Amino acid sequence: MSTLPRALNEALHGLAPHLPLAVAFSGGADSTALLLACWQRWPQQVAAIHVNHGLQEAAAGFEAFARQFCTARGIPLHIEYPHARHASGESPEDAARKARYAALARGVQALNQAQTLPQPIASIALAQHADDQVETLLLALSRGAGLPGLAAMPRQWERNGLLWLRPWLTVPGPQLRHWLQQQGQNWVEDPSNLDLHYTRNRIRHRIVPVLEQAFPAFRQTLARSSAHAQQAQQILEEVAQADLAVVGVPPSIRALQALSAPRQANVLRHWLKQHHGIAAQHRQMQELQRQIMACTTRGHQIHLKIANGHVQRHNAWLHWLTSSPA
Repeated sequence: MSTLPRALNEALHGLAPHLPLAVAFSGGADSTALLLACWQRWPQQVAAIHVNHGLQEAAAGFEAFARQFCTARGIPLHIEYPHARHASGESPEDAARKARYAALARGVQALNQAQTLPQPIASIALAQHADDQVETLLLALSRGAGLPGLAAMPRQWERNGLLWLRPWLTVPGPQLRHWLQQQGQNWVEDPSNLDLHYTRNRIRHRIVPVLEQAFPAFRQTLARSSAHAQQAQQILEEVAQADLAVVGVPPSIRALQALSAPRQANVLRHWLKQHHGIAAQHRQMQELQRQIMACTTRGHQIHLKIANGHVQRHNAWLHWLTSSPA
């Protein structure tokens, strides 16, 4: 087995305390580099999960490559076939992303039930790299996102009882492909990555090359900006938790009126996200705050659609109620 380049070796260093782990393995260059590097470093401590959405003709080729790659190296592989139906108002891309994360969590459960590794898997590694982080940040800027969007992708987080890790976030995508070529290792190209109808692809093929020419260190500097946004967002969440303890659940309208407009918006977003799993759009939040501040009489009503439900006034408090299906 070959020695990993220093940058890749350092990126993988944080995975060691979380072994054994599963790798989300699509068969593309980034996940192939991740799985190959992890297998070279920890050959008996790694399994793979392949998610076949069946959304494009190339899906069968990706699955076949994943099977061949893992069989040749004795890597345990589990394949999931999720149904990514999108709800009304939800983009197919968002639906596929949510279905993928749920499928990966199910994959870990299946691998553990099959006892494919000496110990249960509690961590899963994803292959997004530094260029993906740049694209995510620029996409957020193009949409006028707030701090959660500008924070881009976290390096690690917990969900569904698993620790999710992105070791490649400091590694440029071209460096991963170069290493694979040095290994004589092929991968599968996703044909949708060349479709310029997708905003992310236009950023990748048109904007990133210009940034690289004008600002060679753009990956590092934009990563620092995202890290600053992550820290600021954490502070806002701590403030929101403290404010929510004062305004209550459900929130008291009078207590909300006593807050400044920014803190009011902050605690309302926190309440909606933490207790109802939804997010208000910018204009919806502005209108909700306007109605809250105008609510000075007993008969004043609040009824505003947010996500798949409505925020309503009930006596002295706000409630969010899901809409009944037609």
